[in-house]
Amino acid sequence: MPIESIEIPAADGTAEALVARPSSGTGPFPGVILYMDAFGLRPRIQDMAQRIADWGNVVLAPNVFYREGTVAELAPAAEMTSQEGREAAGKAAFPRVGRLTSDKALPDIEAWVSALRELDGVASGPIGTTGYCMGARLAVRTATSHPDAVAACGGFHGGGLATGTPDSPHLKLANARARFVFGHADHDQSMAPDAVARLGEALKDAGLEASNEIYAGAPHGYTMADTSAFHPEATERHFEELRTLLDGTLKA
Repeated sequence: MPIESIEIPAADGTAEALVARPSSGTGPFPGVILYMDAFGLRPRIQDMAQRIADWGNVVLAPNVFYREGTVAELAPAAEMTSQEGREAAGKAAFPRVGRLTSDKALPDIEAWVSALRELDGVASGPIGTTGYCMGARLAVRTATSHPDAVAACGGFHGGGLATGTPDSPHLKLANARARFVFGHADHDQSMAPDAVARLGEALKDAGLEASNEIYAGAPHGYTMADTSAFHPEATERHFEELRTLLDGTLKA
């Protein structure tokens, strides 16, 4: 089934979003929000959303940078499979990450959850979320701000999940009720071992069921097959663990 493009009324304007539905089967299906990495909505994100959808889910992937421009305007200008190309794309993309502060992200999350609930064929039960790179922070914020809705939260090669700042995502984990799966990149400056440990302690203190693992040898951005960071083995491990999470929580 082809990916659908929709528009969502968000906090500060209209946001584009992708919707992926199962290629077969009869709904309703559980809903899942997929939060993109810093490089935006593009064919790789479409492929990932469709794969998750084909497990029997309806997947919504919003353009969280809608304040900065449309999907087309924010698309990487160069091919990213070389280190040089990825770094060049990063110079354009990474400043947007810093501008998406928690006070902007939280009202948007309300819009994404509402939009997912309103999609045709989405079951009325719990929802899941998964995020990549900076999207992992948004996934955690979704789980902690909507504990009655979110039963599953995945975060992969995420950055800044457990910092010393007052709005660090890990500080709100006591509000959550979801099951969490984190697959951290190895030797990741944005999520160093001490931050992984801090996140693990917060999950434990909150009494949450969680997996909080470093994927040995996997660089930051390992799931992104259109970049030089792609790591096939870590990517497949992430898909396996994410599917187990979603099936075990949304379809139990």
